[in-house]
Amino acid sequence: MNQPSSAPTVERVDARHRYEIKVDGERAGLTAYRDRGDQRVFFHTEIDDAHAGQGLAGQLVQQALTDVRALGKRIVPVCPYVAKFLLKHEEFADITDPVTPDVLKWLEAELG
Repeated sequence: MNQPSSAPTVERVDARHRYEIKVDGERAGLTAYRDRGDQRVFFHTEIDDAHAGQGLAGQLVQQALTDVRALGKRIVPVCPYVAKFLLKHEEFADITDPVTPDVLKWLEAELG
């Protein structure tokens, strides 16, 4: 059996507005955000096909949301994966804000 040589790591890449999950030093996926005041609006999560089905998206989002809490920010789950994750992880409910038309309009303008 070939064991992965190291546990996946998650890092925040502020310059690119995203958190990346790395497996053996290679980027395996990301969750992208934009900041709106004290809200961190997550709008896209993806895991590369080569790493699908390994639970990486869950690890990535868990660590990203934990970081949001540590920064004293709030979560706005525009991304369907993040929204689904939050339904199962009520420990983040206290820092989650609803997705509103205002947020969606703002995000559209941000992303151009």
